[in-house]
Amino acid sequence: MTSLIVRSLITEASANNMPRGGRKGGHKGRVRTYTSPEEIDAQMKEEKERNKQEQEQDEAGAARNDVTDDRPPGSGSEDSDDENSFRRRAGVEGLIEIENPNRVAQKSKKVTQIEVDEPKQLSRREREEIEKQKAKERYMKMHLAGKTDQAKADLARLAIIRKQREEAAKKKEEEKKAKDAAAAAAAASRGVNSLTLN
Repeated sequence: MTSLIVRSLITEASANNMPRGGRKGGHKGRVRTYTSPEEIDAQMKEEKERNKQEQEQDEAGAARNDVTDDRPPGSGSEDSDDENSFRRRAGVEGLIEIENPNRVAQKSKKVTQIEVDEPKQLSRREREEIEKQKAKERYMKMHLAGKTDQAKADLARLAIIRKQREEAAKKKEEEKKAKDAAAAAAAASRGVNSLTLN
């Protein structure tokens, strides 16, 4: 009987110590692996080389396309059609035939075909933003000219403050003159007293 009690206590204690996910360890106990700076540098170099190779291939492909475009239609156009069809068929598109009349094929435009002279159509938000900026500029010009209500109120407030400061300055001067006069009178009275004492 005591052995049953001891076993039940042991199983309860071991159940309390088990991780929440069961017997397998949690994510916090795993060994962390870090990549060394040398490995990172090597990976970055490989990526740069791949990018350079892709750019060179793109440039070479663009040069080939320019040469094929300059050819007359009867000479060698079959090879370029095969290449273009292979490019179009690459990936999932080669596996799935799409017959969607609403699907618009993306056509790449050359730089010479793009018209820069056309005015860009602005969205409603862009138009509103531009109008808002223009209205703000107009208001600031009128405000600086003193034609807005706020500018008039500011100028009136400034005039009142200037008057108050001028009056305060006059009072200080009068007080200073009064003190000087009082000091002079006191000095004169001391001088008279000092003469009488001598």
